[in-house]
Amino acid sequence: MAVEREGAPERATDPRVVRRAVPEDAPSVAAVHVRSWQAAYRGLVPDEVLDSLSVDRRAALWVDAIADPNPRSGVWIAEQGGVPVGFVHVRPTKDVDAAPSTGEVSAIYLAPEAWSLGLGRALLDSAVADLRRNGFQAATLWVFQDNERARRFYERASWTPDGALKSIEIGGVLLPEVRYRIDLASRIGRSW
Repeated sequence: MAVEREGAPERATDPRVVRRAVPEDAPSVAAVHVRSWQAAYRGLVPDEVLDSLSVDRRAALWVDAIADPNPRSGVWIAEQGGVPVGFVHVRPTKDVDAAPSTGEVSAIYLAPEAWSLGLGRALLDSAVADLRRNGFQAATLWVFQDNERARRFYERASWTPDGALKSIEIGGVLLPEVRYRIDLASRIGRSW
């Protein structure tokens, strides 16, 4: 898989690419976000919430995230054959109990047709590399406690629960989340 880093050329022989997002990617990111939520969270999040998700509303949010002037934040996109099929968003953590040297994977999603193709791992590896480049010593992410597929994915990538729990309300339902953590200072990750 080709991974385009800033200043590094893409390998033309592989139709799969991970690259940094630009504001014009916001509608594609939003479409993946909505489709992924609707497929991955059916049975966890109320159907009426999933069925009412709007690509247009999400696109407006992603324009801001992609254009965030904070150099320690970023959105990466996975493309297959030139079509965006996934994304990951990294930033400094917003958790009040975390050290300032902690980054966060605030979102990582793939379109259902891109599941189990290695693109999720490529996105997560890009996120970890970006967080390291930006000087973070550790990173965290939150995942629904009952999202067993995602939890297995993170655990296979050496992320571990750190004991923190919280719940968020979505559509009148309280959904528990588990925080995962990885030490960026000592982990030797994949290089692309």
